[in-house]
Amino acid sequence: MDESRRQNDDDRATASRAVVVMGVSGSGKSTIGVELAKRLGWEMAEGDSFHPAANVEKMRRGIPLNDADRAPWLDRIGEQLKAWASEGRSGVVTCSALTRAYRQRLLAARPDLRFVYLKASEAVIAERVRARHHEYMPASLLHSQFETLEEPAPDEPVITVDATAPTGQEVQKIVEALGLTAA
Repeated sequence: MDESRRQNDDDRATASRAVVVMGVSGSGKSTIGVELAKRLGWEMAEGDSFHPAANVEKMRRGIPLNDADRAPWLDRIGEQLKAWASEGRSGVVTCSALTRAYRQRLLAARPDLRFVYLKASEAVIAERVRARHHEYMPASLLHSQFETLEEPAPDEPVITVDATAPTGQEVQKIVEALGLTAA
């Protein structure tokens, strides 16, 4: 690769930013992700759309996913994050990113990645999940997500927000914490 092309690729990657909105099912990832992307004028990708068909069927049957199930899903999300960087585009993607290892896998794909953790108690989230309809994620799987969840540590690139706060307030806090301005 010649030097000018490498510089152009580096400039595009530097100009783009990426955020993963994370948390258990029902924490509001899609709602916050859509609003954040709209506010920033960034791309938006729904993490659920990256699941292989086998994962969707497993969840539909009420069977929790394991690390092996999640690996190809995380890799597909990582590919999207890399694509945004190589194309000089910024984006928001939703992904439960329940464990440190999962977050590290995504960071390996995109080292400048930031996470937004939507935090709420299991009781609050359970109430939300019971009140909504999801195509394949039954309420019965929520407890397994809380069992798997490793809350982000202080050394991770994470912004933690209260998942029970009004959407506009959450998004404003995220934009400020990222040091960005709305589009």
